Amino acid sequence: MSERWARTLLRTYGIAGAMAFPLVGAYVTWRSTKGKEDPRRKRERYGKTNRARPEGPVIWVHAASIGETLAVTPLVDAILSLGVHVVLTTGTVTSAKLAEERLGDRIIHQYVPLDLKPAVSRFLDHWRPDLAIIAESEIWPMTIMELGRRRIPEVLVNGRMSDRSFKSWQKRIHVAEALFENLAHVVAQSEEDGERFRALGARPVTVSGNLKVDVDPPPVDEKALSALRKQIGRRPTWAAVSTHDGEERVAAEVHATLRNRHPGLLSIIVPRHPDRADALAAELEAMGLKLARRSRNAKITPDTDILLGDTVGEMGLFLRLTEIAFVGRSLEAQGGQNPLEPAMLDTAILAGRNVQNFRDAYQRLIESGGAKLVRDGDMLAGAVNYLLSNETARHTMMEAGAQAVEEMRGALERTMIALEPFIQPLLVKARLRNAGE
Repeated sequence: MSERWARTLLRTYGIAGAMAFPLVGAYVTWRSTKGKEDPRRKRERYGKTNRARPEGPVIWVHAASIGETLAVTPLVDAILSLGVHVVLTTGTVTSAKLAEERLGDRIIHQYVPLDLKPAVSRFLDHWRPDLAIIAESEIWPMTIMELGRRRIPEVLVNGRMSDRSFKSWQKRIHVAEALFENLAHVVAQSEEDGERFRALGARPVTVSGNLKVDVDPPPVDEKALSALRKQIGRRPTWAAVSTHDGEERVAAEVHATLRNRHPGLLSIIVPRHPDRADALAAELEAMGLKLARRSRNAKITPDTDILLGDTVGEMGLFLRLTEIAFVGRSLEAQGGQNPLEPAMLDTAILAGRNVQNFRDAYQRLIESGGAKLVRDGDMLAGAVNYLLSNETARHTMMEAGAQAVEEMRGALERTMIALEPFIQPLLVKARLRNAGE
């Protein structure tokens, strides 16, 4: 595909999106019925709002979901401390709730507009951002092109390029170059991510490390933690967290294999998507296991096999109940989930081999001795059994993981240095405006 055809394709994408715009209402309404949209704020997805733009410079920060929102929260804090207004957009209901909890009314939160020209244009016409900061791998063609057309600098921070995405973009190299040339700067998580962005036409590219390392450990309700610890007592525990379809059953089979070797064993299963909880509960109960569902405040009794963590925002609670955690989305070829939160909370980490999306973090944890990859459910059962049986080995892994996280910190500082040429002129602009008033 030539460069000319790539640009024609992108223009066609924009035209097709504009033509489809009147038809997307049904789709957004359907998502609302599934709890994936806030029905009171659907209009924000079309770029509409009842919030006024504040006077002075505005920086638009976008974080797609919970993980990205957690990653950019310290960055947003740092920007706010400079006296610049921030409009933070997210794409999910859960990430919106997290933004409210962590940042409150210090920011203006909006749901990100659909990547269709009428919605993006309306959003940009209203907010008139002086700078756009996008987190991780949010590559939306219409948004990128419209920002470029308006000459609004766009910086990708904590940039990540998965194996799958890189191969896909390589097949459309001219499209990638036509898009990525609009980025004013890419701040990548790792050297490998940086090389991939450069290969696809992004300039300039720097490497910061992972912003998720610089966040605080996930918080906990101390009262709830104390109550659950009292219910669990001295029972041995292990957890399977951020699990995806099929991995909960593997965790249940590990429990069934080990409960005779470790009397009183309690397994904690925390699905990545709690809306699957009813189906999971039925599946696990059909295996003859007794569950306590956190969403129902069910008490953990001596004969409880599984604590099902089917709530949002309580990962800090579940991880503090154990010293061993399997991190999901990794036994199938899906890319893995973030292992940094378990490492921050002094947890020995296990995962499947498919952790491409967090390759750099896992590589450092494995090299330090803080994490181990397993091939399948049988190997997972063996690893959990070994760690439950060997306190010294378990604590060595826990300490190694925590130390690895400490050594990985510093991404926030490096990201702020990369952003300085874009933010400093806004601070001067704000000072001049204030002086004029």
